[in-house]
Amino acid sequence: MAGNGFFVRERTPVAVVLYGLYLYFSGLSLRGVSKALEHIFPRSHSAVWLWIQRFGCLASYFKVGRVDRIAVDETWLKVGCDVMWLWLAVEPYRRKILGFYLSRTRNILVAELFLARLKKRYGAKPVYTDGGLWYPDACRSLGLSHEVYGDELRSLMERLIQTVKDRTECFDDYFPCRKEHCRLNHVKAWLNIYSVYYNLVRRHTALGAPPCNLTTEPEYTTLQTITAKIRKPLT
Repeated sequence: MAGNGFFVRERTPVAVVLYGLYLYFSGLSLRGVSKALEHIFPRSHSAVWLWIQRFGCLASYFKVGRVDRIAVDETWLKVGCDVMWLWLAVEPYRRKILGFYLSRTRNILVAELFLARLKKRYGAKPVYTDGGLWYPDACRSLGLSHEVYGDELRSLMERLIQTVKDRTECFDDYFPCRKEHCRLNHVKAWLNIYSVYYNLVRRHTALGAPPCNLTTEPEYTTLQTITAKIRKPLT
């Protein structure tokens, strides 16, 4: 399908791909999306997974807007037979996802690497974390103000982490990975498109709109709109 950016070699109509992505990020598993599409345009669950991977580059085309402070936390995910640490950063006022980072260990060095990326992207903003011992020294090394967050922000971070883990629950926090010494690009692509969907498409109950997109459109229509904005430059 020449001229459609992401889908130059894709046999499936763009509208079907976007609908499949909408269904997936609304809660269906890969196989569930495949089953839902079988009477419209039959595609395998593997095809749906490839759509997610292709859309992973969307994150680089959108900005989150103003950031005054950054809240950071971490949780674990299973990739193949390995347990990985997922670090995430959030702008707490509009509840925007600012970034994800994957690591095989959890320590001061990894915390500093993640915070350095956030500092480069958003500037030297105050950092709020839980009581993890790896954060104070990492912030001090980077010249960042650090505070331990209170109960309200802790609750927000816990809910966000649970939201991410709920979305991966259909495969038990397990990202399919058959490669030895995998570079985790498939996991990073998933996290990238998830952040786009969360920030720009998914309507947040408390906000009445996506965190970075003050729209009242239905979620599928919003996904079509943001994709159309970048499709032309990608051709």
